[in-house]
Amino acid sequence: MIKDITLGQYFPGTSPVHRLDPRIKIILTLLYIFALFTIKNFTGYILFAAFTTTIIYISTIPVKYVFKGLKPLLFIIILTAFVNMFMTGGVTLFTIGPLVATYEGVEIAVMMVLRLLFLIIGTSLLTFTTSPILLTDGIEKLLNPFKRIGVPAHELAMMMTIALRFIPTLLEETSKIMKAQMARGADFESGNLIKRAQGLVPLLVPLFISAFRRADELAIAMESRCYRGGDQRTRMKQLQLSKVDYKAVALFIILIAVLLSVR
Repeated sequence: MIKDITLGQYFPGTSPVHRLDPRIKIILTLLYIFALFTIKNFTGYILFAAFTTTIIYISTIPVKYVFKGLKPLLFIIILTAFVNMFMTGGVTLFTIGPLVATYEGVEIAVMMVLRLLFLIIGTSLLTFTTSPILLTDGIEKLLNPFKRIGVPAHELAMMMTIALRFIPTLLEETSKIMKAQMARGADFESGNLIKRAQGLVPLLVPLFISAFRRADELAIAMESRCYRGGDQRTRMKQLQLSKVDYKAVALFIILIAVLLSVR
């Protein structure tokens, strides 16, 4: 399951989605989330599914790779559907022992599952199509206006990007430690929930030690290169908006307008 987590991974490419300005992609991701939470019926979800499928096709990211990130969250998705299906009052649809599923509950469950799926896929496309360096520049540029009230824009952008960048590294390290522990007789799969939690202790301790060691090495490397935050730093490539960026913003505005009209 660990190898199925795709959060923070970058998929190189030259598609129009990859070429979008990182600031625009961050803003469009926020608009994507806003549009998703404005949907109140299945017609809106059908339109949203068509739009998301089009974006995936344009980005040239393999569909299997996009849906691969859903596997680790499958339990949460199923639990969300179960709770909404059996804990919502209304017209009885069917019963399983003491549990009563209602028509309204099934409808809400389906909508919540679709909302979670689109939320995960849509936000994952941001990191799939944006390199960590561009993501840092985009976040910093968007936070720059808040410097006047004391917000450390560069430091916040750097922290968020480093966190995303090291997620795949930590997952790879976790997989190596798990295989090494299993070779020594550790069991992470059998037993009840408490025993499984206890079995994770031999995994978490070396993982935390490795994470702190990597953080220390990164800090030393940055200090040895005279890193001083965002003070008077220049960039080889300046961010500039193009016609494609304006077209993408216009497309999202049209999407939100259509979704609001079919509510």
